[in-house]
Amino acid sequence: MLAHKNVVVLVSGGGTNLQALIDAQNRGEILPGKISCVISSNPQAYALTRAKNAGISTLAVPRKEYGSREQYDEAILAVLEKQQADLIVLAGFMYVLGEKVIRRYERRIINVHPALIPSFCGDGFYGLHVHEAALNYGVKVTGATVHFVNEVTDGGQIILQKAVEVEEGDTPQTLQKRVMEQAEWELLPKAVSLFCQGKIK
Repeated sequence: MLAHKNVVVLVSGGGTNLQALIDAQNRGEILPGKISCVISSNPQAYALTRAKNAGISTLAVPRKEYGSREQYDEAILAVLEKQQADLIVLAGFMYVLGEKVIRRYERRIINVHPALIPSFCGDGFYGLHVHEAALNYGVKVTGATVHFVNEVTDGGQIILQKAVEVEEGDTPQTLQKRVMEQAEWELLPKAVSLFCQGKIK
């Protein structure tokens, strides 16, 4: 019998990737993991409403209430410790975690990125910026990547990837939607499940 794993999800916005995780949890797909808490850097994030609707405990840790990055990292660390987090999932979390958090939870923090790393990743590549860059470059295939988080933005070990075709007439918005629906929402729950089952080496 596999040991229960507390999955803590960090968010900042609408929470579409969080919803994909909640839906997967409801289908029994992330066992023995369970989303124990959702933490937002933005108290108004709709992701918090999604969590509450699913009966998951929530917490807002607003970045602007802390004077320095170090203080904010300490606050996040304190919450993660209290929640006894086994796995931390960054699902649209618009803050780069500091070294102290990353070292404390080495190989226990995963992120989903809306491109095939090492393309269109690193500092400044987030949200629609990623899809704008892919379209401007003229790639025919893009996709999503789930990876471990380390000190380098989007630089951690790759866990899963899935390719998505770029279609004629795509805008950043249409491409973002297709990458989410065809790749991100599938890969993220799968990666959480693999981690919780001890299948990632």
